[in-house]
Amino acid sequence: MIDVVTAPLLAGTRHGFLGRRGGVSAGIFASLNVGLGSSDVPEHVRENRARAVAAVAPGAALVTLHQVHSCTVIPVTAAFADAARPGANAARPHADAMVTATPGLALGILTADCVPILFADVGAGVIGAAHSGWKGGLGNIAAATVEAMVALGARREAITAAIGPCIARASYEVDLAFRDRFLADDPAHDRFFTPGRPGHCQFDLEGLTALRLAVAGVTRVSAPGLDTYADADRWFSYRRTTHAREPDYGRQLSVIALAD
Repeated sequence: MIDVVTAPLLAGTRHGFLGRRGGVSAGIFASLNVGLGSSDVPEHVRENRARAVAAVAPGAALVTLHQVHSCTVIPVTAAFADAARPGANAARPHADAMVTATPGLALGILTADCVPILFADVGAGVIGAAHSGWKGGLGNIAAATVEAMVALGARREAITAAIGPCIARASYEVDLAFRDRFLADDPAHDRFFTPGRPGHCQFDLEGLTALRLAVAGVTRVSAPGLDTYADADRWFSYRRTTHAREPDYGRQLSVIALAD
């Protein structure tokens, strides 16, 4: 059974934050790994991606990016080709968010601790999806995605957003140099850091994302408070994989499509 978390604020769209259950991958990738860049069996990844779309937006064409922790947002009108073999170049652009007003497209964001954000202005028929790690949070990819939606005809005051499962403050230890990057941007960001062991603190990536959305004019935002690091049965986690010294990690998918 594929695990799908939905957000009432995105009613009127087909959407979901998918977990790691319900796929065909094995071992450290078990089981719904959708990461084309992973070392998983490519046929398994393709089958998992097909299952994921069928669970949320059957019949839609999945659109994914080559995510690079940028603040680049692109408008899309068609899906991009995937590489024919591992290591080959694909047509997927290097970007971390996309927006569309085209029916039949399922915008997909891959994560494994970073924040997936799904956006919609149902009345205007414009949706968006973004991948926001700490670099995207610092650079404000959330606001950039809102601006790109407005450029397609969305009304800022009508946009709703849902933050998906991500690493939580309790699991996200950083050093003080990391914290200082954010304080240099805005001293008020201190609220997203709490003291930890000597020389370290805990970072609230979800909270920063919610603030970025609010400042961008999105007044209706939901967040499930689900910690990808803490629940190994339900979510993939890059940091948990690193701590376990595993050679690779799976990625989960967050999807949004316009209603039929």
